[in-house]
Amino acid sequence: MLELEAALTRILDTIPSPLTESVPLAEARGRYLTEQILAPIDLPIFDNSAMDGYAVRASDVATATSASPVRLRIVGRVAAGDSSESRVASGTCVRLFTGSPLPQGADAVVMQEDTRIDTGNEGAILVLDSAKPFENIRFRGEDVKQGARLLAAGDILTASRICLVAALGLRETSAGRRPVVALLATGSELREPGQPLRPGQIYESNRAGLAALVRGAGAIPRIFALVPDSLSSTREALEEAFSHCDVVVTSGGVSVGEMDFVKQAFEEIGGQQQFWRVAIKPGRPFVFGRLGKKLLFGLPGNPVSALVTFLLLARPALIQWQGGVEVSLPRHPGVLGEPLSNPGERRHFVRVRVDSDGQVFAAGVQASHILSLLAAANGLVDVPPGSALRAGTKVGVLRWD
Repeated sequence: MLELEAALTRILDTIPSPLTESVPLAEARGRYLTEQILAPIDLPIFDNSAMDGYAVRASDVATATSASPVRLRIVGRVAAGDSSESRVASGTCVRLFTGSPLPQGADAVVMQEDTRIDTGNEGAILVLDSAKPFENIRFRGEDVKQGARLLAAGDILTASRICLVAALGLRETSAGRRPVVALLATGSELREPGQPLRPGQIYESNRAGLAALVRGAGAIPRIFALVPDSLSSTREALEEAFSHCDVVVTSGGVSVGEMDFVKQAFEEIGGQQQFWRVAIKPGRPFVFGRLGKKLLFGLPGNPVSALVTFLLLARPALIQWQGGVEVSLPRHPGVLGEPLSNPGERRHFVRVRVDSDGQVFAAGVQASHILSLLAAANGLVDVPPGSALRAGTKVGVLRWD
């Protein structure tokens, strides 16, 4: 039985190098870059006004107050998007708007609120407050210098990063191809939601939850039909799934029961089991295998175990497949609001609820079939075997949503 880190290392060592494709920026959220992005231009591209107001020489308005305003003659008007040959000389100003290019000769912008029209002198304003040199000016390149490295290969494209790339004039970027992930659930007792149940039957829920996690990892889920408990049905389902997908994720059928057929069926279609069982709770009966360059993740059937093992072992692989570098779940600090203990021999990833103050509480009973409490949880805390953590202990909380 492998420790978690050893199992994850063996998985990640098998992941192929990412294949690159061009992705329009409008569709790039959640994709992983396969090349660095260097700034092709300065940001801002030119000196411009940060306010609606007037371009001035700061020395002209150094003494301006509401009681003793300074009169300036308006010699031009430049809207955002326009260019102008106007030049600010001593005693003059140019009307500007937010984003307007700064005229030659000006070294400050007076806000519109600090001025008023001089009714006694057409084409002039009265400045009611002083302005320091360079006040209310956005300078060329103060945000981004041309040639600067802004993003590296492996970075994920978030909404804010997409805004930055778009501001550089780029319409698309290079990202890792997303793997297509088959989702299979085995068990003769399972029925599709919406169907009537007979005695002994239950609704299958793992595929829908796993599909959400697959999408969250940037991959493309495909849900396949339920698989009854027989070797031939399991073999046929695996063959079909592998023929269409890069990765197959199964839930159920990976333990040692008489009706657990995933491991045998996988080997019969030519797959090679890399390891079985990981020293974590929940989720010990976990299978990882390879079929050529394609991968199998055999998850336990209990819903909590399936989701936890996916998060810890399959999710990192899907991210690395796309070229991602940060493959671990985000970890946030918290403080235990109650004790947590693990008397067992395996690391226990306890489902917890973190409140708005960062207090961490166990999300109720930790049995691997209790879905209502998994739904109430918003994180996991890794509790070492044979340990007890007291209330007030600082912990790292693994978050998935």
